Amino acid sequence: MTTHKLLLLPGDGIGPEVMTEVKRLVDWLNAAGITKFETDQGLVGGAAYDTHKVSISEGDMAKAREVDAVIFGAVGGPKWEGVSYDVRPEASLLRLRKDLALFANLRPAVCYPALADASTLKREAIEDLDIMIVRELTGGVYFGEPKSITDLGNGQKRAIDTQVYDTYEIERIVRVAFDLARKRSNKVTSMEKRNVMKSGVLWNEVVTQVHKREYADVTLEHQLADSGGMMLVKWPKQFDVIVTDNLFGDMLSDIAAMLTGSLGMLPSASLGEVDVKSKKRKALYEPVHGSAPDIAGKGLANPIAMISSFGMALRYSFDLGILADKLDAAIAAVLASGLRTADIQSEGTTAASTTQMGEAILKELQKLHA
Repeated sequence: MTTHKLLLLPGDGIGPEVMTEVKRLVDWLNAAGITKFETDQGLVGGAAYDTHKVSISEGDMAKAREVDAVIFGAVGGPKWEGVSYDVRPEASLLRLRKDLALFANLRPAVCYPALADASTLKREAIEDLDIMIVRELTGGVYFGEPKSITDLGNGQKRAIDTQVYDTYEIERIVRVAFDLARKRSNKVTSMEKRNVMKSGVLWNEVVTQVHKREYADVTLEHQLADSGGMMLVKWPKQFDVIVTDNLFGDMLSDIAAMLTGSLGMLPSASLGEVDVKSKKRKALYEPVHGSAPDIAGKGLANPIAMISSFGMALRYSFDLGILADKLDAAIAAVLASGLRTADIQSEGTTAASTTQMGEAILKELQKLHA
């Protein structure tokens, strides 16, 4: 049996609490002989700053480069708001993405039937919603140079961020989107701002070329990103796979997250290129939600996004799609039973702590795997 290597980076706030529920799953999978995981753990974010005065140490970065997948919790909080920009907790995630060349961010937005009324949208708009946002993750305005704040004198300053994309960066991310679409409903919507941004003009041009050359069997639509945001909250089920750049992907994926009723429900995967020799790819999996320091340590955190992120690891890093399907089914069954953490609780449902929700999902998975 192949041994899969994981690095667990719980981070700050509710990160360690929701990561505990992933550990529970990993321990059972190992004990049951279903698969074999070898885990290590490191510090990231504020926890790393408190110990090493950096957002992630060189030692933990070395570990991240060696494992098959990184499972990441959450980082940040008021405690570290005054630290310098380059060592802030959030810098750890940017470094992991950049150094591991994790260029493709996959953010599914799935509405479980039991939670259709938890969204702020009408049930008919989001019931059975299942879309995938593919966000380019290592280029664009977050990484472009020059990036600076200049003192102009007389109390004036000028801030500069640079939006930069090369052809190859666009080609590789849209291939990920088209390949995913072929396994889903065979439709891709590309979003950019070609009406006002040169990077949008190039993005549109390259997507069109790749589609014509390699993926003519997939339906392709182009949409301006601002209009796309509007349509996500008007009628989201018109979309299947959305592909977009780093900045717009950041915003659009958070919009899509709230369609399902809670950020605590949504996972994500960040993937690198497939290595030609090993056939493996670097990968990091994390929940969309933040560190939520206001509820940390209270047992109120929803672990579903963290557990689902591990499910994405099963699917995309370890070729365990059947097991990932069972995990998704286990989550759906627990929600259908009426069990709810505080963020998704409604009248007539049963309140559950972080641990109770994690244990219930594991028990359902055990039933499905029996």
